[in-house]
Amino acid sequence: MPPETFWLGIQQFNQRQFYDCHDTLEAIWIEAPELDKKFYQGILQIAVGCYHLSNLNHRGAMILLGEGVKRLSEYQPIYYEIDVAQLVTESYALLAQLQQLSPEELESFAKDLFGGDLSTPDIDNIGDDFAETDNKLPQIIKIKN
Repeated sequence: MPPETFWLGIQQFNQRQFYDCHDTLEAIWIEAPELDKKFYQGILQIAVGCYHLSNLNHRGAMILLGEGVKRLSEYQPIYYEIDVAQLVTESYALLAQLQQLSPEELESFAKDLFGGDLSTPDIDNIGDDFAETDNKLPQIIKIKN
């Protein structure tokens, strides 16, 4: 089972506190058993990819999302009560969208995803405008037993 601080990292991810999530999961990843390292690193990399997107780092966002998806793929469908398959699917969808964007389109796309102001994301409105589209940030879902 993951340490209790893992669930803090998941909460931070879902609240779009991607930098904090990175710090939390990095501390776990460094000490994790070898079997779990790629799992924590994959989530961490997706969080950093989203952080790069919020800072309009197009290349960094694509690289980290791709690496995170690659690392998490072997943990599908569920690992440590996390719906990894869903996280991989949503992260890959975001990566595919980013790959289609020109650098000029990135800022508008990111502002829409993060609720307008990239410096302070509007957590309550993230994704509200996209209920009928595929444009959304990944979400980590805990499977209840």
